[in-house]
Amino acid sequence: MHHFEYKNGEYHCENVPLSQIAEEVGTPFYCYSSATLKHHFNVFDKAFESLPHIICFAVKANSNMAILRLFSKQGGGADIVSGGELYRAIRAGVPSERIVYAGVGKTRDEIQKALEAEILMFNVESSQELIAIDAVAGKLGKKARVALRVNPDVDAKTHPYISTGLKNNKFGISYTSALEEYKQARNLSNIEIVGIHKHIGSQITQISPFVDALEKTVELVRQLKEEGIEIKYIDIGGGLGITYKDEAPPHPKELADSIAPILKGTGCTIVFEPGRVLVGNAGSLVTRVLYTKHNEGKTFFIVDAGMNDLARPSLYGSFHGMLPVNAEVNERKKVSADVVGPICESGDFLAKDRVLPSFKQGELLAVMSAGAYGFTMSSNYNSRRRVAEVLVNGDKYEVIRTRETMEDLVRGESIPSWLA
Repeated sequence: MHHFEYKNGEYHCENVPLSQIAEEVGTPFYCYSSATLKHHFNVFDKAFESLPHIICFAVKANSNMAILRLFSKQGGGADIVSGGELYRAIRAGVPSERIVYAGVGKTRDEIQKALEAEILMFNVESSQELIAIDAVAGKLGKKARVALRVNPDVDAKTHPYISTGLKNNKFGISYTSALEEYKQARNLSNIEIVGIHKHIGSQITQISPFVDALEKTVELVRQLKEEGIEIKYIDIGGGLGITYKDEAPPHPKELADSIAPILKGTGCTIVFEPGRVLVGNAGSLVTRVLYTKHNEGKTFFIVDAGMNDLARPSLYGSFHGMLPVNAEVNERKKVSADVVGPICESGDFLAKDRVLPSFKQGELLAVMSAGAYGFTMSSNYNSRRRVAEVLVNGDKYEVIRTRETMEDLVRGESIPSWLA
C-alpha cells in the first residue's frame, strides 16, 4: 500500500498536492511519503516479531540521508556496499552496531573506515577479501567481525541482471567450498567469525526461492556447529518484490510464516536486508510534459525526466505505472504512446506503447513505484542536473536534496595550464 491518492481532483502524496510541490520546487522531482515508509518498515518488523532480528535497510535502494534517518528512528540499521554508503549511514545517525557491509570489491581504505566505525560485521565475498580484512584489522589492532556470503546456487526467478544467488553470478563463495573457507577463516588471527550471509537477488515474487536458499544455509550452520564454529547471526539478505504492474509478491507475513520455522531452532539473531519492499512504492517521480508529437501514427509524450533520472525502464525494460496529477486528464480519450525524455539516446524512455490519456503540453505526470533504484541510479548524462528529492509528512513537505546547480555539474573539474 501507499499514501498516494486523488483528493479533490488532484493527485496527492499524503495531504500535499503534487502540483503544489511542482510549482514550488520545479520538475522533475522525486517525492516520498513518510507514512508509507514507516508503514512498510513496521509491517516487515512485525511479521518477524517471533524471531530476534535486525532490519538493515539496503542503502543502495535509496540512499538519501533523510530516508536512512527515518528507518534508523524506527529501529533499523543499514546494509551497505561501499565506503560512500558507510559515510551516509553514519552521517544519518544509523548506529554502527546495526550496519552490515557486503559487496564484492571492498578496498582496503573502505575496510579500514568500517573497522574504525566498529560496524556489526563484514559480509565477505571471497577468500582474498577475507585475507585483506585480516591484514587491515591487524594493522589497526582490531578483530574484524565477519560472516561469509555463501552462494546457495538457487534461482531467484527474477531478471538476470538482479539475480545474485546462482553459481555463475559474481557474488559470494560457492556453497560447496563454504565449509572449508570457514575453517580457513578460523585460523586468521584478526578475524572473528560471527555469522553467515546469503542473498539471492532482487524483485523476487515467489516464496520458494527464499525457502530453498534458507534451508541450504541453515544446514551449513549445522555443519559449522559440528566443526566448533558457532554462528550468532544469519543474514538472509533481502529481495522481496513489490507490485509494479500485475506482480503478486508475497506479503512479508506470508514470507515470515514460511521461513520462521526454519530459523527458530538456530538460536541465531536474524539479519534482514530489505530495500525495494520498503521504499519502492513509497516514492513517485513527478515530471512535466514538454511536448507532444505524432510521427507516422506514433504518439510521443516528451517529458522533462529522462533515462538519467530513472534508468530502470531503459536498463531492465521495467514497468512503472503512470498517472496524471490532474484527475480530469483521466477522462480524456486514451492513446497508445511512448513517454520519452530529452536524452539523445533512442533508449531514453520511461514507457513504450503505453495506453494513457491524451496528455497536453505543460501537464504533470506521476511515475509511480519510483522510490527504489530511482535517484540512486541517476546520473549527469548529457550534463543534466540531478533532480530534487522531497519528503512529505502529513500536510507538509521538505526538500531533502536540492536540485543540482550548473556549478555542481563542473565541480572538481579544471582546465590544465597548457590549455589556459
